[in-house]
Amino acid sequence: MDPLSRIEQALNAAVGQAEAPGCPPLLAAAMRASVFPRGARIRPRLCLAVAAACGEDEPGLTDAAAASIELLHCASLVHDDLPCFDDADTRRGRPTVHRLFGAPLAVLAGDALIVMAFQILADAAACAPSRLGRLVSIVGRSVGVPRGIVAGQAWECETHADLAEYQREKTGALFAAATVAGAAAAGHDGEPWRAVGEKLGEAYQVADDLLDATGDAATADKPVGQDLTLGRPNAALQMGIPAAIAHLASLAAAAAAAIPPCAGAGDLRAVINSEARRLVPKALSAQAA
Repeated sequence: MDPLSRIEQALNAAVGQAEAPGCPPLLAAAMRASVFPRGARIRPRLCLAVAAACGEDEPGLTDAAAASIELLHCASLVHDDLPCFDDADTRRGRPTVHRLFGAPLAVLAGDALIVMAFQILADAAACAPSRLGRLVSIVGRSVGVPRGIVAGQAWECETHADLAEYQREKTGALFAAATVAGAAAAGHDGEPWRAVGEKLGEAYQVADDLLDATGDAATADKPVGQDLTLGRPNAALQMGIPAAIAHLASLAAAAAAAIPPCAGAGDLRAVINSEARRLVPKALSAQAA
């Protein structure tokens, strides 16, 4: 089965648990709307790619790790879109969860997805119980404090935020979790893979900043211009577009260079370089040139 099919199957099975008898139907529907239709699924794809590069031996555990990270990402988007944060109307070309179901159910759906992320990890770890503790720690640290996505979101409430630190926490944390968890799910030490995820996550955040700053609504899957309106850190606004594009390229190169020696290093490096080129809209690439 190809990686994307594995990811969708694992996510569908996880969300399906909420649709069992006894769960409030509107909550179950809000959870499904939070996860589907899919986005790029880059974080779980990265998790599977690292596991494969490390010689994956427990695909069920890898799938659970990848799905747990994507559930956490989806939960963060639901919460990020709420009226108390971005008050966004659309996400991935459709109304946001709080517009479809109301803010209370959106909060609960996000909370339930966070809990479900750890449930599916625990359920899958029966095949390799010795790996569960490490995986839970990796995933948990990527979400909470002091340097997880919750901390990254909280920097938006401070009077000043360091751009690099903000990006490492809000976006880089889950990318780092994807690479570290991919190796750990395959029974390897994941720490040598952390820099790959952190650098790639920063590159994705710079790309997101470029889309927001240039107002490229056709490419973005959410409202644009929010960072300027809300006074949030943005690499493109702070550095200028050409410098931000160059910074993105340097981060992607650093991510590729940080790949530890392994049988699948060449293939993974090619994927990272291809993703980096895809991230920058063609119009911006021509402008920078």
